[in-house]
Order: sequence, then C-alpha cells, then structure tokens
Amino acid sequence: MAESSPVEVVAAIIWQDGLFLSAERPEGKDYAGWWEFPGGKVEPGESLQDALARELQEELDITPTQYAFWMDRVVEYPEYTVHLNFFDVFEFSGNISAMEKQKFDWFDLRRVRDVRFLPVNYEILEMLKKRELKSSLQN
Repeated sequence: MAESSPVEVVAAIIWQDGLFLSAERPEGKDYAGWWEFPGGKVEPGESLQDALARELQEELDITPTQYAFWMDRVVEYPEYTVHLNFFDVFEFSGNISAMEKQKFDWFDLRRVRDVRFLPVNYEILEMLKKRELKSSLQN
C-alpha cells in the first residue's frame, strides 16, 4: 500500500455531439495501450483548472473554454496512490490533435466499444451513465 501523499491528477471528460473523447496511453508511459480520459499530473503550486488547461494543451492542442468540476476519486495502485479530479469539458478552442502520437476516439456512453480502459474508468463510465440517465429522466 502506498505510504506517500497521493499524486494529484486532473482528467477531462470532453463532450461533443453527445460523445466523449478517450485516448490511448502512449508507449513509454505507465499502462501504455490502456484507454483513459485525457489529463495528467498537477504540478506543484498549480490549480486544478490550470493543470486541466495545460494538460489538454500538451496532449490534444486544445484549450477548455467551458468546463465544470464533476467529482473526485482516490485510486490506490501498487506503486502509488492517485487523487483523480474529473472535469466535464463542454466547449474548447482549437482542433484536437494527437500531440503525443496517441490514438484517440469519440465514444457513445450507451455503447462503449470494447477497448481496454484503465480499471477505474469502468467505474467512472458507469457513474456517467447513471448521471445521464438521471438527467434525461428529469428533462
């Protein structure tokens, strides 16, 4: 079990036309080949919002312009603990580009194709489905 304080991480759930964006972790990174929500580590002294903007710029060459904090989760891996901070990104400027040569694609929450998501993301996808269902029942 990890002893040190958790690594602060931001993750973006980028929405467009009812679909969300996911990216494959590039070669050379932990869990390469697994799919995840774009994002990354928060630098010391950096706010979550600044980290979100920086990470999306570095990974996808976009800047979030309309976004909201959704929720957080602490995940323990054998080698470290991660504090994930999830943001919904509703609008962004720029055109999405694979800055790290990673694969990315748009997914339908109701019919997620069979790719290998990081284990914690299956829980997040289920929570998103429940949130969307609740939202559609209220409308």
